[in-house]
Amino acid sequence: MQFRYAAGAERAWRTGEAGSGGVPPFPYRPYKAFRVRRPPGKDAGFVTAEAALVMPVLVAVVAALIWGLLAVCARIECVDAARAGARAAARSEPHGAVLRAARGAAPSDARVAVSREGDLVRVRVAAELPGLGHLTVHVGGEAVALAEDTVR
Repeated sequence: MQFRYAAGAERAWRTGEAGSGGVPPFPYRPYKAFRVRRPPGKDAGFVTAEAALVMPVLVAVVAALIWGLLAVCARIECVDAARAGARAAARSEPHGAVLRAARGAAPSDARVAVSREGDLVRVRVAAELPGLGHLTVHVGGEAVALAEDTVR
């Protein structure tokens, strides 16, 4: 069976018009069947406009994720600092040594409060993370330890 390439045979085969018989024209070029040609017009540059709108949103989302990660890290630092201060206070170290132990592990500009309630020593560490406008975050940690001088 011999195929001859005729004008419009490829179009008839792609659109399924009657008479094509489902047989591709000769020579068969399958890549042409998947190519879509659009005349230049109102859609030109549409992808560029979408990218220009989406990129600032992606940058804002990434910045928010990084800022949240920094807040979580500061919270963990506050908890670790409170634990270090509570251990030092439980060993009956002087007040200055307890504050140095807590501030050594705390974020910069953190507030440390030490109190004793009966047999328990409570250390609170609080810090404020900078943010844009009213988006500052207050993080803190608290630890409680049993004073060693009360254990018999």
